Amino acid sequence: MASMYRISEFAKRVGRSASTVRRWEREGRLTAKRTATGQRYFTDGDVRQVLQPGFDEASRKTVVYCRVSSPGQRDDLASQVGAMEEFCRGRGLAVDEWVKEIGGGMDLKRKKFLALMDQIERGEVGTVVIAHKDRLARFGFEYLEHVSAKNGCTFLVANQESLSPQEEMVQDLLAIVHTFSCRLYGLRRYEKTLKDELSGGGR
Repeated sequence: MASMYRISEFAKRVGRSASTVRRWEREGRLTAKRTATGQRYFTDGDVRQVLQPGFDEASRKTVVYCRVSSPGQRDDLASQVGAMEEFCRGRGLAVDEWVKEIGGGMDLKRKKFLALMDQIERGEVGTVVIAHKDRLARFGFEYLEHVSAKNGCTFLVANQESLSPQEEMVQDLLAIVHTFSCRLYGLRRYEKTLKDELSGGGR
């Protein structure tokens, strides 16, 4: 007897998100079966269809993401874009979308970065091209890569070190030190307050 999978189960089996499966349905790339009561389901045949090579590649975009930390680095951003254009031409990559953003590599709430990750989760992006890992995020790149791979997206890293400014790393490290210094200061204040309270309570 053939297995029957609801959308969430089917999505897990094919390594995609439920929203991606729903999009495939809307686009007519996949058709759900229905039970006598009208509930949608998929079968092992649908699983094999999705897992076959090239099933969803044609509809996925190639996106180049370029980033610098501050407005004063606009010239660096232009250089980064130019270098990525040359890199993509050399690889024969047809780019569907260019994303240029100004924001710190430690900030994972960057507007365009989040919009890109949303597109990836929806299964709309097949390849993201970046000059260096830290152009996407200073830390946690491997996790972002893992999440993206589950939605059928791969990162192509040019590893052009000259486009990953050393001064940005210094700024990010200083931001980390500042954050933890503030936390330690807060803890010291809390410790003093607690000691004062305990001393007062003992009198």
